[in-house]
Amino acid sequence: MTYKIAFKKSVAKDLKKIGLPESKRILNKLTTELSVKADQLPELQGQFAGLRKYRGGDYLVIYAIIGDSVLILRIRHRKDVYRS
Repeated sequence: MTYKIAFKKSVAKDLKKIGLPESKRILNKLTTELSVKADQLPELQGQFAGLRKYRGGDYLVIYAIIGDSVLILRIRHRKDVYRS
């Protein structure tokens, strides 16, 4: 199954903080890999239960599967992704 990828508005701020070359690399991986295998990646536990994560290098993508689409909620460095 191929998923449609949608982004929360706050993801634009996350991508600006990362920088252009790294942002392009992450977005490319999202469109090629995450759209195909979103349901196969690990689910989070605890207060983030129900969400899933995708690791792209030093960055984590937190997302939710809603029907036939994937909603990207946050893209941040691994050490900062679970804060705020």
